[in-house]
Amino acid sequence: MKKLIILSALLPCFVSCLSVKVGDSLPHDEIYSTPADVYRNAVAALYNNLGSNQESIGLQGTCRGIYDYNTLTTDEVIVPIRGGDWYDGGYWENLYFHTWESSDRCLYTVWTYLFSNISRCNASLDVLARSSENCGAETTNAWIAEVRALRAIFFWYAMDLFGNIPIVDEHNKWQELQSPRSQTFRFIFNELQSSLEYLPIARSNEEGLHYGKVTAPVVWFVLAKLALNAEIYSDDDCTDGIGQDGSAIMFEVEGSKLNAWETCIFYCDRLADIYGLESMISSNFSTGNEKSLENIFTIPADREAYKVEYHYQFRSIHYSHGAAYGFEAENGPSATRKAMQVFGYGTPSPDPRLWATFSFDEVKVGGEPVLTEDGSPLVYYPMEVAPNLTDSPFKTTAGARFNKYETDIHAYESGKLQDNDIVLFRFADVLLMKAEALVRNGQDGTPSMARVRERAGASPRECNLDTLLEERMLELALEGWRRQDLIRFGKYHLEYDMRPQLPSETDAHTILFPIPRKCIELNGKLKQNKGYE
Repeated sequence: MKKLIILSALLPCFVSCLSVKVGDSLPHDEIYSTPADVYRNAVAALYNNLGSNQESIGLQGTCRGIYDYNTLTTDEVIVPIRGGDWYDGGYWENLYFHTWESSDRCLYTVWTYLFSNISRCNASLDVLARSSENCGAETTNAWIAEVRALRAIFFWYAMDLFGNIPIVDEHNKWQELQSPRSQTFRFIFNELQSSLEYLPIARSNEEGLHYGKVTAPVVWFVLAKLALNAEIYSDDDCTDGIGQDGSAIMFEVEGSKLNAWETCIFYCDRLADIYGLESMISSNFSTGNEKSLENIFTIPADREAYKVEYHYQFRSIHYSHGAAYGFEAENGPSATRKAMQVFGYGTPSPDPRLWATFSFDEVKVGGEPVLTEDGSPLVYYPMEVAPNLTDSPFKTTAGARFNKYETDIHAYESGKLQDNDIVLFRFADVLLMKAEALVRNGQDGTPSMARVRERAGASPRECNLDTLLEERMLELALEGWRRQDLIRFGKYHLEYDMRPQLPSETDAHTILFPIPRKCIELNGKLKQNKGYE
């Protein structure tokens, strides 16, 4: 059984429009009496909510949360209306067509999820400051750095989704006003850099002392990702079509002044000293994937130890497909036609990663055809997918389905409570980030991109921004990066597969999600993002 400290957090808590105020349910001296207690309750417990089995909660794994807002709003995945299934008041359709509203309940849940975890981190920092004498300065500094880095990651997700957010960085601090996105971006970057002095240079994905924890390589990855998106994050009005110049955005990195692209390359190179590519992409998503050479940060999952669920594969596949494994399935999300075109489906030379990413055509399990209720073979039809399949003869079978994670045949909860750790960051992304940063800096990114393609068994290809955006889909499809990528390449609000072009460039406001209306009702000083009511 995987070893990870999973305990009840510092709860209970009070959720407001901005934060969660955390108060201990037991006297401080009882739950923080020894250094081991301090770490267990003030640091390790913070990792409890990275994954979840509750809707809209967690960085990945569950439905109607961060992953869905970053994936189902793009040209990669669609949830079609399948007759009487998957309408759900227009929720899924609104994601794909970018017609969500500030009153959406799930957006509010995502906001409160992120800020509740930020507040838990703040409460822990307060505890650690009071525990220094008991634990020792060196140990306390290391734990503070870990918590600050984890808090910065939660801030990053919130800033990426909502733009101008409050910087709530003290326990019981009531921050009523939002900070400009550029200020929050610099705050996050500086917090992460400051934490590096005390964080171990250790692999977070391996079982052991640092398993599932924030270590220096995890921070290097986020710093590289922040620098790669600096043109967007430094722009307080990123929806106006007037971008920043990454070559002029400067960072202090270990005594040197580097521009955004050079900064990204610097941290990617740091990661290259520790991580490499697995021989097969599928190894990163298998049961037992904590042995991966490539995974940098994961949400540890163990069907016996704790309830961290991964919904996306069984949410996607057909009912009969799930039944062939002995599980229930929901027959929902599928790849778009655009995604299948990028993967070369139906061409003489499809990308080799097609089979490691999607199920399509005739479906087999264990080498045997999967049969539908009428006894006919189950066939997925990738190019028949459409936003509304109600009148389609392919209502239940249109669209290629998720196939990136190995199916854990011993999983619980109809396949959702599995032994595959949920992959958040991996080294293939690092190579593609470096390739892109080199190209944007006027250099050659071919060697970096070529390493990813060679591992996949794909033929050599010219490295430019157009091919890099496609390569990121080929390698990273279904991993939750597509929205961020499309925004960075200036294509998130434009016409794409099966979604009409929006009426005007002003509709680029959907680059940011609205500040949830309930938050503004609770705190009238919050200002709504442009383009929303």
